Amino acid sequence: MRKVSIAALVGVAALLTLGLELKSSASLARRIATAGLASAANGTSRSRAESNEGDSEMVIRFASNPQPLPPFLLSDLDGDVVSTASWRGKVVILNFWATWCPPCREEIPEMIELSKRFKDRLQIVGVSMDDAPEDEVRQFTRNLGIDYPIVMGSGALSREYGGVPALPTTFVANTEGRIVQKHEGLYPIDMYDSEIRSLLGMQVDAKVETFEDTGQIFLKNAIHAKDLPGVDFKGLSEDQKHAALKRLNSQMCTCGCRLTIAQCRINDSSCSTSQQLAEKIVREIRSGAGRAVPAVSNTIRQ
Repeated sequence: MRKVSIAALVGVAALLTLGLELKSSASLARRIATAGLASAANGTSRSRAESNEGDSEMVIRFASNPQPLPPFLLSDLDGDVVSTASWRGKVVILNFWATWCPPCREEIPEMIELSKRFKDRLQIVGVSMDDAPEDEVRQFTRNLGIDYPIVMGSGALSREYGGVPALPTTFVANTEGRIVQKHEGLYPIDMYDSEIRSLLGMQVDAKVETFEDTGQIFLKNAIHAKDLPGVDFKGLSEDQKHAALKRLNSQMCTCGCRLTIAQCRINDSSCSTSQQLAEKIVREIRSGAGRAVPAVSNTIRQ
């Protein structure tokens, strides 16, 4: 009987320990997964939690060729005018979200906290992508105590920002009104805090690096990309690779995305249509069937 009791106690202890580990892992998994996704896509921040060493330095990354915030002039849910022209001198967080999006609702308290933390040095603007009436969205924001302006978004507005394939999607702009980072999904508040502090010239406990935006923030910059997700350029000479990239940036994907093949690969690396089209182009270039393409592309460009 004594052995059974001891075994039972050991079993219960093991289950409790496993439960705590699972709970901790689940809490951490969301941040690691989203940060890992963005790191692969656009070299964005990697938190300490992702490192095997608990005291690893946080890394934040900004585009070395930031593009200006596409201007807009809209009224928020309270009827006040919201204009990009009034944001000069502030760090800007432009957050595309929706009331029906669970991750969006989860990050709202963090956005509220950031707004209070940095006050008039930070401008957060929420862009609701809801199809619901404004009254419903207004009531939702009041219930959650959102203290930053919310404007109703549209397909036209999201296209101005290169398309918003997932929610939440957040653009971070520096004090000169240029977008230096784009985040898709949920991220730790500490990462946003570090980015904001760095852009404001404040002391930050993180390493700051830069990356060239080759479509990770604005898809139009895909023309500068030297490599594309899932596209194997091995075996091509530099001239052949250049010709292949020209075709990938000039031919449209047929999946219905209304993007070039290169843009579609960057925007959705799981798209089998753009994958097959890209492979076909590379095969043709490799076999010599696409040698005449550069001359055609140059003619079009002129």
